[in-house]
Amino acid sequence: MSLTLSIFILAAVFMTIVLPMVVIMHYTTKWKAIKGLSDDEHRMLEDLWKESQGMQSRVNALETILDSEVPDWRHKQ
Repeated sequence: MSLTLSIFILAAVFMTIVLPMVVIMHYTTKWKAIKGLSDDEHRMLEDLWKESQGMQSRVNALETILDSEVPDWRHKQ
């Protein structure tokens, strides 16, 4: 068996068996790593959501005050 044929067979085996397994294992590991949020991230997200709701109510209150005191404030820029 010639050296060229041996290298070709090894390359073919590598490309058909080893390389796909490496790619699958790599992306499986990546998928597991970013599967979901941690408990701290969930808590932080919930806190941010609550704060944004509070800010939204404040903005609505300010808009109501501005609407009553300066009726066309939205059109002035």
